[in-house]
Amino acid sequence: MLVLVAPGQGAQTPGFLTPWLDLPGVEDRLREWSAAIDLDLVHYGTKADADEIRDTAVAQPLLVASALVSARQLFATAEDFSRLVGATAGHSVGELAASALTGVLSDAEAMTLVRKRGLAMAEAAAVTETGMSALLGGEPEAVLPHLEKLGLTPANVNGAGQIVAAGTAEQLAALAEDKPEGTRKVMPLKVAGAFHTHHMAPAVASLEAAVQELAPAEPHTRYVSNKDGQVVSSGTEVIERLVGQMANPVRWDRCMETFKELGVTAIIEAAPGGTLVGLAKRALPGVRTLALKSPDDLDVARTLIAEHSAAMA
Repeated sequence: MLVLVAPGQGAQTPGFLTPWLDLPGVEDRLREWSAAIDLDLVHYGTKADADEIRDTAVAQPLLVASALVSARQLFATAEDFSRLVGATAGHSVGELAASALTGVLSDAEAMTLVRKRGLAMAEAAAVTETGMSALLGGEPEAVLPHLEKLGLTPANVNGAGQIVAAGTAEQLAALAEDKPEGTRKVMPLKVAGAFHTHHMAPAVASLEAAVQELAPAEPHTRYVSNKDGQVVSSGTEVIERLVGQMANPVRWDRCMETFKELGVTAIIEAAPGGTLVGLAKRALPGVRTLALKSPDDLDVARTLIAEHSAAMA
């Protein structure tokens, strides 16, 4: 069974969209979305520096656009996607891409919603200086109580020995000086806020109002939710979870557990891929993984998809 996943914030790097613009129709699509959401995706994805694309209001639309552009190169139609992909999920903002790939929202709706999400979360993050740091190594039994002691939230429980802590700058500085037992490294992330914590409550309220105008469809492919790793079969529930997830922890560990239960044999990560397949390599040994880093990876991905299609026949 093939699973397709979409990365979250922090995966972006300067110029990461540049090679994708060489593919037919991609630049036109990005410029169409840019006009619709009043954000120049082409400029930010090709010419902006690391600080510019660290901005939440910029990074989130860029990442969803990249995931959609790259995945659409592999699956021309919704029928192809539902026939060839056994399940899909996105990490944090990647869930917006997953919602479009499974047909809950159109690509245009996902882009409009992620722009509103990014702006709302950036506004919420501006209230207090906050951030996120990844803890590498260490057992949850030691890490989680330590974070609680420091007033930090385990915002991403990613599995494979990785937990992301979120909180104020002072709390994260204290963590850097006082690591939990067994933790090898504390690494600040390229994000501009304490996402998936109570600091994002104002953003939840903003997005709740924004989604009232949507009419989500039912997903045509298994949609695995960050909230608890459960498969969600209602489009309305997908949207409800997308909204609430901004202020609640991402349980990617449980998503991977669900992939395993479903019988995953291969995972493809949409662009800019790398982070999620890295977690899968450690948590799901024996599962084939492929990250779409550039269009050069598309042929290998197509071969992998064809092999799975033949095995399913």
